[in-house]
Amino acid sequence: MALVGTSFQFPEQTAVYHGKVRDVYTIGSAYLVMVASDRISAFDVILPRPIPFKGQVLNQTAAYFLKATADIVPNWLLSTPDPNVAIGYLAQPFAVEMVIRGYLAGHAWREYKAGKRMLCGVALPDGLKENDRLPAPIITPSTKAREGHDLDISREEILAQGIVSVVHYMQLEDFTRKLFQRGTEMAATKGLILVDTKYEFGLIGDKVVLIDEIHTPDSSRYFYAQGYAERQAAGETQQQLSKEFVRQWLIENGFQGLEGQQIPEMSDVWLETISARYIELYEGVTGEAFVKADISEMQARVLENVTKALALLPKL
Repeated sequence: MALVGTSFQFPEQTAVYHGKVRDVYTIGSAYLVMVASDRISAFDVILPRPIPFKGQVLNQTAAYFLKATADIVPNWLLSTPDPNVAIGYLAQPFAVEMVIRGYLAGHAWREYKAGKRMLCGVALPDGLKENDRLPAPIITPSTKAREGHDLDISREEILAQGIVSVVHYMQLEDFTRKLFQRGTEMAATKGLILVDTKYEFGLIGDKVVLIDEIHTPDSSRYFYAQGYAERQAAGETQQQLSKEFVRQWLIENGFQGLEGQQIPEMSDVWLETISARYIELYEGVTGEAFVKADISEMQARVLENVTKALALLPKL
């Protein structure tokens, strides 16, 4: 059984937003309940079949790293009362995602391969190969789209359009670089390379906070450090822990989210493979064994756990 979607009505609920992967419930004017479903998206499209335990992996990975980086930047998280649920403070999100890249992979490589040498206002040198380490990490922001594709945008465009103030944007860049450095260091202790990731921020009052997920397989890409240099020198594919293998499978089967393209059929065996890879990533990046939750009555379980947790929150 998988958690495909939810339609709860929690006490004091004032709004609900169903994202690509998460269902986000607003409680009063101060709290959020974020339910990580087992839906999977790629190329900004929700794929037709859910992945068992994916939501639990995302929720628990995000919570692990939010707690591990709270000394760098405060975050929205208060508790994780259920394997698929996080509860925290409601923030006013900034309308950009802060993407940071240490290596030329994924979207950046596809753009580079197409001949582009300027990505989000950042110049890239000639002569790079796929998965090469960049001279220094680069920040390549994107817009946040409620529907459809997120779009690359430069720092200059963000500031010129007034999407984020100068003062706040410089804070976001500073936090992004510090979080990426911490994530890089934590990954290295597990024999991994943090290739690229994205962070989202918001405001609670006048305080910038980290929101949403962090360093999960949906938001980040990891390589295995052992053998990286040898594989790169030989022009071989890097061994990685990320959702990129799903994107590559879709590309090989003629789908990149473009108009008129059909999503290829996802077999039961393929779903189990994806689920196993997500669990592998959780264990790889946290160093903890993944304990599968009871999924026999997921809707009832989530409802009960969240209702109990909400009753304990102070009234703001």
